[in-house]
Amino acid sequence: MVDLLCELFEYYNHGQSVSREDVRQHLSENLSGENSTSKLLVAHTEKDAVMGYAANSIFHSLDDPRPQYNKQCLLKELYVRNAYRNRDIGAQIMKRVIQVAREEGCARIDWNVKTHNYSGIRFYKRFRAEHVEDRASYRIYL
Repeated sequence: MVDLLCELFEYYNHGQSVSREDVRQHLSENLSGENSTSKLLVAHTEKDAVMGYAANSIFHSLDDPRPQYNKQCLLKELYVRNAYRNRDIGAQIMKRVIQVAREEGCARIDWNVKTHNYSGIRFYKRFRAEHVEDRASYRIYL
């Protein structure tokens, strides 16, 4: 998992690297620690080589109290390592995310995707994902 997270960092940060110790500590304390709100779904080989993962969290809506709509899943990340792409690993992970969300009683799954990530957009459309026209993504750097 440390190798995957290092690769993910390089992927999103244009070749920059991060220390394996920082990644290991982040994984154990924040992503899989007892206080983590994220659920990690990890795809691995029979020999435990990590192929890809998804991180998601379950939330309750603040503005829709109806029982059939108030639980939502936020997919924070879905990533498949370069060596395992185009083998349907991402689809298997996404199917599991959908299954978990259904089991949790969620009404929907939300996530962000970069507008220039055309292959990612095509991938999500395979699952009948819809572009949310009235939403935009914003960020504040602190």
